[in-house]
Amino acid sequence: MAEMKELKKNGKLKDGTVVLLRPMVKADRKGLEEFFNRLTPSVLQYVRNDVTDPKVLDKWFDQLNYDRVFPLLAFQGDKLVANASLHRVAHGWRKHLGTIRIVVDPEFHGKGLGTLMINELVDLAMEFGLEKLMAEFPLRAHAALAMFKKAGFSPRGVIEGLMKGRHGEDLDIVIMVMDVAVYADKTR
Repeated sequence: MAEMKELKKNGKLKDGTVVLLRPMVKADRKGLEEFFNRLTPSVLQYVRNDVTDPKVLDKWFDQLNYDRVFPLLAFQGDKLVANASLHRVAHGWRKHLGTIRIVVDPEFHGKGLGTLMINELVDLAMEFGLEKLMAEFPLRAHAALAMFKKAGFSPRGVIEGLMKGRHGEDLDIVIMVMDVAVYADKTR
């Protein structure tokens, strides 16, 4: 696994704001809860788990395992402003594939923070030897679509009506994929 200290670094956003990116540690429990509690229902509807339930966060921190899920946090000063994660499995037909999930504080939308964090996770995926990365989210999440495209992902499929929105409406889901080797060749 990559050394923790290597992954702690500053990044500069489009507006000049400096953020610190680093792996999540057990001491981040309170800050992550505060982060999720600041988000609106319209943002939280796309998060896979009920992150407003303290038991969910307790489980995340109790089962913190960087080889299975690598959580990356972004801070502006002491304030947690984004949470991204790289999910992978150790064996089977998906062992070459990682899945990226990300949630950014709406105050930081459009500033390049999401792309910065995705790029960090792509670099980590290369270190882990992953071949492909995938992300899935509602097709109507246009900002997420643009962010993943900017990071080098391309849409590979849309599944109509697969999920339900917070008001019970059908949501079309887009699946985006990145070939990690192609990305690596472009960054050399």
